[in-house]
Amino acid sequence: MSLKQKLAIGLAVAAFGASAASAQSLVYCSEGSPEGFDPALYTAGTTFDASSHPIYNRLTEFKVGTTEVIPGLAESWTVSEDGKTVTFNLRRGVKFHSNDMFTPTRDFNADDVIFSFDRQGNEANPYFTVSGGTWEYYGGMSMPDLVESIEKTDDYTVVFKLTRPEAPFIANMAMDFASIVSKEYADAMLAAGTPEMVNQAPIGTGPFRFQAYQKDAVIRYLRNDDYWGDKAKVESLIFAITPDASVRYQKVQAGECHVMAYPNPADVKAMQDDPNIVVMEQEGLNIGYLAYNTTVPPYDNANVRKALNMAIDKQAIIDVVFQGSGQIAKNPIPPTMWSYNDAVVDDPYDPEAAKAMLEAEGVTDLNMKIWAMPVQRPYNPNARRMAELMQEDFAKIGVTVEIVSYEWGEYLSRSRELDRDGAILLGWTGDNGDPDNFLAVLLGCDGRENSNRAQWCYQPFEDLIQQAKVLPTQAEREPLYEQAQVIFKEQAPWATIAHSVVYMTMRPEVEGYVVHPLGGHIFNAVGLSQ
Repeated sequence: MSLKQKLAIGLAVAAFGASAASAQSLVYCSEGSPEGFDPALYTAGTTFDASSHPIYNRLTEFKVGTTEVIPGLAESWTVSEDGKTVTFNLRRGVKFHSNDMFTPTRDFNADDVIFSFDRQGNEANPYFTVSGGTWEYYGGMSMPDLVESIEKTDDYTVVFKLTRPEAPFIANMAMDFASIVSKEYADAMLAAGTPEMVNQAPIGTGPFRFQAYQKDAVIRYLRNDDYWGDKAKVESLIFAITPDASVRYQKVQAGECHVMAYPNPADVKAMQDDPNIVVMEQEGLNIGYLAYNTTVPPYDNANVRKALNMAIDKQAIIDVVFQGSGQIAKNPIPPTMWSYNDAVVDDPYDPEAAKAMLEAEGVTDLNMKIWAMPVQRPYNPNARRMAELMQEDFAKIGVTVEIVSYEWGEYLSRSRELDRDGAILLGWTGDNGDPDNFLAVLLGCDGRENSNRAQWCYQPFEDLIQQAKVLPTQAEREPLYEQAQVIFKEQAPWATIAHSVVYMTMRPEVEGYVVHPLGGHIFNAVGLSQ
């Protein structure tokens, strides 16, 4: 990561208004509203920033700024020689938060671990269908087939028995979907007839306690002074929900926000030249893509998908949308990830060949929809503009495009539907630094109707990724993932668009912020100079 910081002599730090409260309040200008506050139900980074990072912990954690796995709610763990039994030794004395509806009577223990996962995979669990019960990650990662049982040896020992070895399992336990919720709170809300409160009024063990949420406006958190780890540097954390990147920038300049996410690429140079602004940057562990619905004709034909890919001028998208902050993507994983297959040849930009290929497949006068997300993401700073460029490209080969969009939560929900028309702009930032997190979660058969928005299930590809995840070493897994990328390119369930550079913009008084390679915005170690 590189950091450019210029401080003007005699800088007058702007006085913060009521929204910022005091120097002990950190205000983050976020790009959108969370879908909810139970991270196991969702996949969006916007939601994780507002839920799993401030409110919850997991058995294992990622050291902020790295993909290194460190102890979390589990102090230690052991894996059996055959890789099928994982024993977690839990941390003692960990306190859950409380709220107006609930005060815990006990510390965190094994019952909370078992409940947190059982509700995602056990249809008999009363929470299986609460708040929609989609459990996208749990299903998309083949967890129902992987987890044979979760057993409590005692209050502070939990044993996961697996049906097969799973190389990334310990890292997976550090992912957002694996956040640990309070069984006691869930039971109390179920008894009260309000189980949805687990999602709407969250209680965790994390560095901040949820205080209040005004939809599409603001989220407020207070420091958890009973936190088992290093306590947060600020007394309160405020998410000022600000979808427009230009407005976010104005708020940072005015001192109304300390940190903002996802600046407009066109603004980055001015930000870097501003002595009152700090800009951090890091190459993103991400991919932005256009996913065809491979269950709906004519997109069920790989040749049609390849033809459409050849019609997309990706360099123009990089120039216009990313403005120097991205590179063309040819594979479904970023080039900074191990097993990236650089020998794969990208689809050429060739409208004439694309048109001829469509005609050869009997496809003429095609009308299709391209879905454009309504929020900025690290892998796509302007989905609407990207869709417009694709609309122009496809018009050159006789394909008429209608651009559609929805509110972010509805967009994500509707995009899972098996009969969704056309193709959808989405993307992904890695959760654990493992290729499985891209190739299996986004493209595996178990992810259909969930995280696999292409609804693609291709057995030769599936066989490779399933074989790779059970092998014990990176050296053994790598050639299988390289081969899987070749098959992906041949079958083209996506048009791979871009890998982006991630920029974070903040005021100079912000101390301790670290750009996280897994995309999260994490504030428990962030402070403010006086």
